[in-house]
Amino acid sequence: MSADLTTTTFDVVILGAGSGGYACALRASQLGLTVAMVEKDKVGGTCLHRGCIPTKALLHAAEVADSTRESSHFGVKATLEGIDMAGVNTYKDGVVGRLYKGLTGLVKSRNVTVVEGTGRLSSPTTVTVTTADGEITLTGKNVVLASGSYARSLPGLDISGRIMTSDQALNLDYVPKSVIVLGGGVIGSEFASVWRSFGCEVTIVEGLPRLVPAEDESCSKALDRAFRKRGMTIKTGVRFASATQDASSVTVTLEDGTTVTADLLLVAVGRGPNTEGMGYEQVGVTMERGWVITDERCNTNIAGVRAVGDIVPGLQLAHRGFQQGIFVAEDIAGLNPRVIDELAIPRVTYSEPEIGSIGYTQAQAQEKFGAENVESYEYNLGGNGKSQILQTTGFIKLIRQKNGPVVGVHMIGARVGELIGEAQLVYAWEAYPDDVAPLIHAHPTQNEAFGEAFLALAGKPLHAHS
Repeated sequence: MSADLTTTTFDVVILGAGSGGYACALRASQLGLTVAMVEKDKVGGTCLHRGCIPTKALLHAAEVADSTRESSHFGVKATLEGIDMAGVNTYKDGVVGRLYKGLTGLVKSRNVTVVEGTGRLSSPTTVTVTTADGEITLTGKNVVLASGSYARSLPGLDISGRIMTSDQALNLDYVPKSVIVLGGGVIGSEFASVWRSFGCEVTIVEGLPRLVPAEDESCSKALDRAFRKRGMTIKTGVRFASATQDASSVTVTLEDGTTVTADLLLVAVGRGPNTEGMGYEQVGVTMERGWVITDERCNTNIAGVRAVGDIVPGLQLAHRGFQQGIFVAEDIAGLNPRVIDELAIPRVTYSEPEIGSIGYTQAQAQEKFGAENVESYEYNLGGNGKSQILQTTGFIKLIRQKNGPVVGVHMIGARVGELIGEAQLVYAWEAYPDDVAPLIHAHPTQNEAFGEAFLALAGKPLHAHS
């Protein structure tokens, strides 16, 4: 689209069209600002094309496989004949394609100028773009850095052949018989869950003492039990040493000397900021190990240069970048939006079972407020009617300051991610248990379990043992 440029000067120039970049572009345009957005790949970024959306499509296909396999438990006669990865990928790509078409149409309708090419920051007010037609320079009164992230590897571990990251794993055209997942965080746990549902033998290797180590310890332990019950092998507290591969397998050696062999190795050790070669350091933007350092209003150290999304230290979540993009657009427009509370950002791991959380973990709350000033309550989903219908187990855990507001909500069980909206409201509004306990939760829903947990924490448990 660069050939159609009628101007190269804009109110806002955005480098990257992922969740943070396009949200900023749409909101800025809505507020009457002229906007250019530079993207070398496709609008939508990692989230739409290589992350959130395609992985969740795979997870839904996995849920369908499990439901078919277990249908006799519900009196339904069905047989799982196998997994047709060509069909799964057609379904996945169809979801992505429809969302991409809708997003590109929306961006076009908002008069956002999309410049296709590789951009770099060339001064505090300019972005130079290498396009198919040559090099052009865009000038912006404000520049927003939103260049996203990439799948990390480990030093000396080459991504090739049977060793892959989530980027390659998303496009597999077959179901491997066995997989080693290196990393038990969100990405590793989600892929492990998918592959186990598809019939793979799965081994997870996590160097830290527990799975999903950023979550409350109670959720980590529950996920570990659930994964082991599903037949996965879990190795925590042991670090990766090396990997070798041949034509038929890959073998991982751990620091304790043990080895694991499988068809594939998924390297899921997190994502890094995509900032190398972007010109940020050369222009003088303060960086730290590749991250762009900002203040709470997403300002870099250079006036007029902002940064949002995965390149900024913190939670690497699409909805965080999305909200930061909106925030920056409104701040540029002079609306003085409210600063984003990082702890109020909802977190969901879409494995089976799911984990949903917001606010402080119990350990964080005790460190912040003092162990003697913190109390918690776990409501077991075994007492919830809809959870019984779904045949899921798990719990909802509430953490509060004694005689004070709820400061953390942690949930594990099938579909609990859908409950995170109310949890966010409770945390963000600093609600007390007595504020939430009178609210009516529809029956039968898993949302009732949320209400029951608050009833118990308010001192009036009903479907729970006091």
